[in-house]
Amino acid sequence: MKIEQFTFGPFGTNTYVLADEEGKVLLIDPACFYEQERQLLYQTITRLHQPDQPLTIVATHGHLDHLWGAKWATETWHTPVLMHKADIPMAQAMQQQYDLFGVGLKAERFEIEEFRSQDSDFRFQIIHTPGHTQGSVCLYFPEERKLFSGDTLFRCGYGRTDLPGGNYGQLISSLEHLMTLPPETEVFPGHGESTTIGYERR
Repeated sequence: MKIEQFTFGPFGTNTYVLADEEGKVLLIDPACFYEQERQLLYQTITRLHQPDQPLTIVATHGHLDHLWGAKWATETWHTPVLMHKADIPMAQAMQQQYDLFGVGLKAERFEIEEFRSQDSDFRFQIIHTPGHTQGSVCLYFPEERKLFSGDTLFRCGYGRTDLPGGNYGQLISSLEHLMTLPPETEVFPGHGESTTIGYERR
């Protein structure tokens, strides 16, 4: 599995493009905000994706910085963003987040669907990790020992809980659950550098 990582947008949000040998592509958190970021992401996916293979878009949660490029991505590849049902209302009311953070733009609606508990194409597990938001999830690839943790777990840190939908007690419980994964599991967070479960246990 190939992993391409990008840091996009005014909040420095990580976007990941995963591709297997057959040309299936998984786009995690379409955070591209600027035109040059959208073009870079388009070129990368075009290089990795085989047109006869599926392309899936997943959001780890419904915050605006992880979805800057959602409308563009859904229209470009004619597929919805998949996310946990608890965060769909938040994503559908994106203008409220724009106003909260003082983003002087009009939010655009995009196609959203609730995702399945497991995606057989990429053999990943969806781990519900509420706390940062009620619908926060991590994507875990048990065969590859890789975890895409969104804003639940960072290197030497974790996501904030003072925004609507946040809950500190839930987040601690979610982190405790993630710490039961194998220590060699590599963690790819929504912001900052990668880490491992073993490193974060210390």
